[in-house]
Amino acid sequence: MKIICIGRNYSEHAKELGNETPTEPIFFLKPDSAKHIASTPFYIPEFTNDVHYEVELLVKINKLGKHIEERFAHTYYEQIGLGIDFTARDLQRDCKSKGLPWEKAKAFDNSAVIGKKFFSKNEFNGMDDISFHLDINGEQVQIGNSGDMIFTVDKIIAYISQFMTLKIGDIIFTGTPSGVGPVKIGDKLEGFLEGVKVFKVNVK
Repeated sequence: MKIICIGRNYSEHAKELGNETPTEPIFFLKPDSAKHIASTPFYIPEFTNDVHYEVELLVKINKLGKHIEERFAHTYYEQIGLGIDFTARDLQRDCKSKGLPWEKAKAFDNSAVIGKKFFSKNEFNGMDDISFHLDINGEQVQIGNSGDMIFTVDKIIAYISQFMTLKIGDIIFTGTPSGVGPVKIGDKLEGFLEGVKVFKVNVK
């Protein structure tokens, strides 16, 4: 299973981090060891002092595909989920300032929260109007809607498949809206997809 993450897919999030709005999808990978079971605690790693939450819609690939045309991309996924892309922001800033790759800031163990429940895309009123949000300690900190994505899910799938084969079970993190921020020990993170709670993570 590959975990493929899209960066800067919401213009307001790009602005809050001082990044330019991309003209084509930006993607990076997390290893399978990054997968975190949402019902278990998330332990802040010792190598960072600034872990940020980034809530994201997830898409699960359901068939093998390479060089997928955008008009056929919708046939390569059936299920939508929700997760968190945890980011060691201090490491990321340091790597970016030196012009170095920043996988260690994104791909560390347990950095990819994947909610247990996935939903059929047919349960939604189209892929361009799916709402989600993240609460921390009962307070809403991020609100997103798929209609605000710079690149649609179909465009993302078509783009990625130019470079690598998509396989059954691969999960795509489609990008995070604005409102990202740090977590601290004792925080309780809860993710909601169209008002339904799909994960809860306690930070240790």
